[in-house]
Amino acid sequence: MTVLLLTLGLAACGGEETGSGGAGEAAAGAGFPVSVPHKYGTTEIKAAPERVVTVGMTDQDAVLALGVQPVGVVEFTGLGLSVGEYPWSAQKWQGAEPEVVGQREDLEFEKIAALRPDLIIGLYTGITKADYDKLSKIAPTVAQSADHADYAMPWQEMTLVTGRALGKEAEAEEVVAGVERAFAEAREKNPALAGKSFAVADPFKPGQYAVFGPTDPKVEFMKSLGLTVPDAVAKAAGKEQAAVIGSERLDIVDVDRLIFLTSVPDAEKTVEKDDVYTGLKVAEEDRVVFVPYNPTGAAVSFNTVLSIPYAIGQMVPLLTKAG
Repeated sequence: MTVLLLTLGLAACGGEETGSGGAGEAAAGAGFPVSVPHKYGTTEIKAAPERVVTVGMTDQDAVLALGVQPVGVVEFTGLGLSVGEYPWSAQKWQGAEPEVVGQREDLEFEKIAALRPDLIIGLYTGITKADYDKLSKIAPTVAQSADHADYAMPWQEMTLVTGRALGKEAEAEEVVAGVERAFAEAREKNPALAGKSFAVADPFKPGQYAVFGPTDPKVEFMKSLGLTVPDAVAKAAGKEQAAVIGSERLDIVDVDRLIFLTSVPDAEKTVEKDDVYTGLKVAEEDRVVFVPYNPTGAAVSFNTVLSIPYAIGQMVPLLTKAG
């Protein structure tokens, strides 16, 4: 702990206190300082960041989309790909390998401090106030939104907040508009999907399913293609991101399109042995799509400004064919 505190102290230059102006302000660059409100207060960023660490599981995508390579990231676990290998963002990394500084909220603070960041971004996360306080001693830290539950901040807002923190608000608005156009074009070209009911589920073990609720990024992605969430799914999930159900409750996913995102070996074969599943109308009429998490399911799960165009290109043909 002593080592950590000493490191934090050395790396804490350029925190959130307001400076006195003069030459420092001139060096800050156009548009700085900026203030960014979040769940734990308001963070002031005095100058254009050059060394950014992202501690939200998908935060790196918005940073990359705005032309900045994070020096540290957390991993989205269980996908079998490193952060630099995702097909929607690999080109943005240009072969660079960011330091992995944790998984979910399990952050390695000494690693973060050793990277000497001048900005830490944690939007798609559930970091606590205690962790935020530790991070803000290292560098100005922008935490998750106070207006949304943890892990429920919309991709548009994540991108715009990132743009503000980086001094790239105009660029952020442009990339958001571009992705919105991609969704609009997909809806226009595939009117048969409009209004269709759907469910997204993970068959994580035999007879057990996680059915994702309306605020989950995967569900938000499908909604943006024009599909609709049935009330039964929304009710089952409640305020949680997903409802965990047994086979006896599979009636709630007897919808127009059932999307299984599979992360375990032979998931499709296991599901097809479930007698309740095979009796569903959606299964009998072959309106089920099995999507491996690696990489298409990951793109849908990320639902970021970078992953969405890739996910649209992969998912729309599967959804239309299932009809």
